[in-house]
Amino acid sequence: MQTWSCAQPGTFELQETKIPHRPAGYSLLRVRAIGICGTDIHAFAGNQPFFQYPRILGHELAAEVVESERFSSGELVTIIPYFNCGTCSACQQAKPNCCEHIQVFGVHTDGGMREYIAVEDRFILAGNGLSADELALVEPLSIAAHGLRRGKIQAGEKVLVMGAGPIGLFTILLAKIQGAQVEVAEPNAARLAFCTQKLGIPAASQSSYQTVIDATGNRAAIESGFAKIAHGGQYILIGLQKEAISFIHPEFHKREATLMSSRNATTEDFLYVMDLLRNKQINARDFISHHVAWSAVAEVFPKIHLPEMGVIKAVVSPKDL
Repeated sequence: MQTWSCAQPGTFELQETKIPHRPAGYSLLRVRAIGICGTDIHAFAGNQPFFQYPRILGHELAAEVVESERFSSGELVTIIPYFNCGTCSACQQAKPNCCEHIQVFGVHTDGGMREYIAVEDRFILAGNGLSADELALVEPLSIAAHGLRRGKIQAGEKVLVMGAGPIGLFTILLAKIQGAQVEVAEPNAARLAFCTQKLGIPAASQSSYQTVIDATGNRAAIESGFAKIAHGGQYILIGLQKEAISFIHPEFHKREATLMSSRNATTEDFLYVMDLLRNKQINARDFISHHVAWSAVAEVFPKIHLPEMGVIKAVVSPKDL
């Protein structure tokens, strides 16, 4: 089979590799669609935490079952790409998303940018009527859903989302579905226009918010967000970057503010967003702006983040589909 490997930062290599062996309790899957994530882009650029090279990227996946003891051949599925140990303190607290020994597919272990993968059955979710494009959006939607669930967002709550990349857009969308009063901070004019025109979300217009959510993964942006927290408010960090962050302690302290991180997502989050997709509360076509040909991966990756590309969300399809 063909496999795209990120050999080192800034370099993709198309390789011929063996179709993986399917152990008992695993399913052999044929990859149908791969969402390109900010994590992939940062990894390609060499500034992603938790990362070693060479690595096969890709964790936002739709796949077709080839061989399985649990799923039907030809069935479309997605995967929960956070492979947890099941025994550590976090796992025993029903928080497998932050397992002490977590192995994230496409980050800690080789991912889905190849034609076939073998995945343990407990991490596979049946699509039940969802399309390949829809299933490729489930994981990033779940990241957003988990962040909002961490913050216990309420209807009517004033929420600022910083960053309108895919995770930011999905956070905005789900917060709006949950009844929050959402505004967005985004310097990219095209992405800001998408928020205002497509999602009906205005640009940031006030000085403080009950909930501030960072989806930029940019240190300067993250640090600027502390000043936007209302007294008694909270700050949720969904975005991730490699450096230390700092804030003025008295300003944070006097607000009695809450700072929390949000890592990955849980099965509950996945099932929630899959239901939203099935119920047509989310339209995948609104967000997938680019379909990238399998042969164009190495050409597209170095420039996919550039504003002039106009990418909202890009999805790669293997060569023969």
